[in-house]
Amino acid sequence: MMISHDTRCALDAVVDLLNTAPEGESPGAPDSLTGLAALEDFVRRNDVSDVGALGAGDLAAVRSVRARFARIFAADDDRTAAEQLNSLVASAGTTPQLTDHDGYDWHVHYFAPGASVAEHLAADGGMALAFLLVAGERERLRRCEAPDCRHAFVDLSRNRSRRYCDSRTCGNRLHVAAYRARQREAAAG
Repeated sequence: MMISHDTRCALDAVVDLLNTAPEGESPGAPDSLTGLAALEDFVRRNDVSDVGALGAGDLAAVRSVRARFARIFAADDDRTAAEQLNSLVASAGTTPQLTDHDGYDWHVHYFAPGASVAEHLAADGGMALAFLLVAGERERLRRCEAPDCRHAFVDLSRNRSRRYCDSRTCGNRLHVAAYRARQREAAAG
């Protein structure tokens, strides 16, 4: 599946945002988007452009957008996901614009000039998710299958076979546990 650089960045930001929620962590893990410093770190980490000074209202609004993204990931079918995406993108006041800032070639920003960080994330992230839905690829929106992890991820593997948020951590941990269980079973039998 071919996706543009800016769509990939928007998808990565959506996933990163989802994984700040308690449901994206081990059971009982705290929310990691609890203060302005955490929001500022998220904005820096995801290179969110055209964001001014952040305030408490921004934190609440971004957490609300995060909850809406979680509902889209959890949608039972394409129609439900589409309805949720349409509502999200419309609420962001989407205004597509061509831009070539910061050394990147021409690409499209979907957020309106002067948009808040929440509107920015809703517009660009919502459109990136919409592109997956339009391409018939919504099943690529996943949650890690490791029993102690619910991290979100977008499966961009060629054959759509990715099961874990990170094969080096969750995947490897489960494979090692299965191997050890087989070894114990063989020793006992």
